[in-house]
Amino acid sequence: MTTLSWPTLIAIYFIVWWLTLFCILPLGVKTQEEAGEIVPGSATSAPVRPQLLMKAGLTTIVAAIVVGLFFLAVRMGLSLDDFPI
Repeated sequence: MTTLSWPTLIAIYFIVWWLTLFCILPLGVKTQEEAGEIVPGSATSAPVRPQLLMKAGLTTIVAAIVVGLFFLAVRMGLSLDDFPI
């Protein structure tokens, strides 16, 4: 049975968190041009309300679930050899 150390799990969580953030960032984005609220001096493609705190929270939850499932798979002894390719 393979074991994972805490530093390894933290590193995996850090990588999964950033990858998840980049997947979640575009969700629900409305540009200034779409909203008709263009601020002078800004790009028309700039978001009106990016909701970064909500997206950071959602990213944290999704990344925790993904890393948790990965941890359980490793604890159960699963490897890539167990999946048909």
